[in-house]
Amino acid sequence: MNDSTNICLSCGLCCEGTVIGFVQVGREELPLLRDVIDIENTNGEGFFLQPCKKYCNGCTIYSKRPKQCAKFECGLLKSLEQKEVDFDSAIEIINVVKQKKIDIERKLALLQIELQSQSFYFQMIELKKLLQKNESELSITQNHLDLISDLKQLDSLLSNNFGD
Repeated sequence: MNDSTNICLSCGLCCEGTVIGFVQVGREELPLLRDVIDIENTNGEGFFLQPCKKYCNGCTIYSKRPKQCAKFECGLLKSLEQKEVDFDSAIEIINVVKQKKIDIERKLALLQIELQSQSFYFQMIELKKLLQKNESELSITQNHLDLISDLKQLDSLLSNNFGD
């Protein structure tokens, strides 16, 4: 098994909804995938929101996964394949992102901020809008400032390491 395969299997940030918010499913894939995963159908094409319900510490439908999943290569994977980053450094980046996500989720619970989306990706969009809209109305505490800082750090980590 090569490093790029190992990095994807040990990461999962695309499948669990940190890097990607949804997966588009092509018209030709719908009949095959309907039996494997719940897909929202719109105009003959489909999608499902992340986190993928077939991801549990690894892809449980790997051999039958949608084309978008099979084709997806994040910036970190590309950097690893181009030898711009070594395997251990890539794992460290992944661990930092996972810890930052945990920190944000803890602060959300502490601040009792309830978000509508089930997807972490869309929760972060929702949270940013909420914080911008209510910034003048909120009594900003240190916990709010820490949450805002964590969001900025996560954005930076994701765009610098996982973006194209």
